[in-house]
Amino acid sequence: MIYSVSGKLVGRKENFIILEAGGIGFKVFLSSRAAQSLPQIGSNIKVFCSLYNRENEPFELFGFLAEQELYLFEKLNTVSGIGPKTALAILGVAPIDQLIAAINAGKTDLLTKASGIGKKTAERVVVDLKEKLEGAGAAQSAQSLNLMESDVELEETLMSLGYTRQQSKAAISKIPPTITGFKERLKEALKKNQNV
Repeated sequence: MIYSVSGKLVGRKENFIILEAGGIGFKVFLSSRAAQSLPQIGSNIKVFCSLYNRENEPFELFGFLAEQELYLFEKLNTVSGIGPKTALAILGVAPIDQLIAAINAGKTDLLTKASGIGKKTAERVVVDLKEKLEGAGAAQSAQSLNLMESDVELEETLMSLGYTRQQSKAAISKIPPTITGFKERLKEALKKNQNV
C-alpha cells in the first residue's frame, strides 16, 4: 500500500521517528541500527515502508533506510512467531548483508543477540529462510562471515569491560575492514571507545 515516504525528519522518540510529508506527520518505527544512522532533525530523508495491521489495533508503519532492509523484514515476518517488532529487533543487531549471510549459513548466534529471540526462535528463522534469501549477504565470503562472528564475540568482550552495547557496536562499526584479527580488532575498538 505504501512503499516509501520522503519528507522531513521532524522528531525522534525512543523507538520511532516522526517524518513529515505533504503536511502529514507519519509515525515510523525503525530498527535501532537505522535510528543511529539518521541525519539531524530537519533533514530530508526517504524511508522504504511496510504498513502493518493487527486485528483491533491501529495501523503501524515500519521504515527502512534501504530496500534490502525492507526485503529482509518482510521475509522475517513470514516466520511463525516473528512479528514486526521482533523482526525490527533482529535488523538492529547487525548489517543486513551479515544477517543474510548468517541465516544462509545456518548460524543462529547472531540472531539470538536480538531482544526476544531465543535459540529455538533463531533456529526456526534459519530453518524457514536458509538458502531462500537473496542479496549481498547470499554471496558473502566465508572470511567475511568469520569476521562477523568475531565481531559478536568482540561486542561481548567490550561489554564485559564495562562498555554499553551501543558503545560497543559504535566502536566496532568504525574498525576498518582491513583489520581482521580478533586481537587487532579489539585494540582498534578500544581506541575508538576512548573517543566515544
